[in-house]
Amino acid sequence: MTTFPNPRGKLTENRSLNDLTWLRVGGQADYLFQPADKKDLQGFLRDLPEGVPVFPMGVGSNLIVRDGGLRAVVIRLGRGFNSISVGGNTVTAGAAALDAHVARKAADAGVDLTFLRTIPGSIGGAVRMNAGCYGSYTADVLRKATIVTRQGEVLNLTPEDLNFRYRQSDLPEGAVLISATFEGPSGDPEELHARMTAQLQKRDETQPTKDRSAGSTFRNPAGFSSTGRTDDVHDLKAWKVIDDAGMRGASLGGAQMSQKHSNFLINTGTATAADLEGLGEKVRKKVYETSGITLEWEIMRVGDPLTE
Repeated sequence: MTTFPNPRGKLTENRSLNDLTWLRVGGQADYLFQPADKKDLQGFLRDLPEGVPVFPMGVGSNLIVRDGGLRAVVIRLGRGFNSISVGGNTVTAGAAALDAHVARKAADAGVDLTFLRTIPGSIGGAVRMNAGCYGSYTADVLRKATIVTRQGEVLNLTPEDLNFRYRQSDLPEGAVLISATFEGPSGDPEELHARMTAQLQKRDETQPTKDRSAGSTFRNPAGFSSTGRTDDVHDLKAWKVIDDAGMRGASLGGAQMSQKHSNFLINTGTATAADLEGLGEKVRKKVYETSGITLEWEIMRVGDPLTE
């Protein structure tokens, strides 16, 4: 029998994850751990038996947990990891801080991180997925990422360590990202807030923000240069090849490709994780048949399918 550490934070066995993801689907994790603070997280990871898998989870904005659940300890950071501080043009944010909150607080101080305003999720996910929009990416502004390793050590990683690529980065296996430091250009606070308001309006006009989705479903077919920065982005968009394949509005069970934006996979209210992933795979197959393009998932899918 596996002996678990006795942390100060909350450790819950057989915890359903469906209410922790934006798509509201998924089975149980073996355990959910919500650490009280950095030292609590360090001690837990250090003392956790080596063979027990760890899965760091943000706010679940870009995630499908399969219906059979996740055989791991899911680590979800909360209030002890959501601080935001600004000094000059440098912004340091806890991994649990929401992207939108970081953008707003930076703008208040005259630092331009406005591209984060419309990105759903938290800073940990933004770093992990090299999130970006409007021609700016996390790779462009990140200066340092702080992690707790699976052995309980605190390490600072550089952008080079993270090896940023289009919607990807490299983190050590089992590591939990706890904070990130950014450096943005200066800007007038009023102008920065006005820009973010315009970005929100444009997003709401073009994306199904009132539906239950996980943001963009597939990566754009062509993306980053080999350096992982933004100087070689191409114009081919996932929504366009999905439209050309006739899959806008396609459905499976309670899952649907949005009529408003065909690269958004939505839960109409009754979808299972199998419905959502199955529809995504149908879209990928149809796009390949009609264009020869293989779409890559942007939404992370984890866990086991439900077995009879």
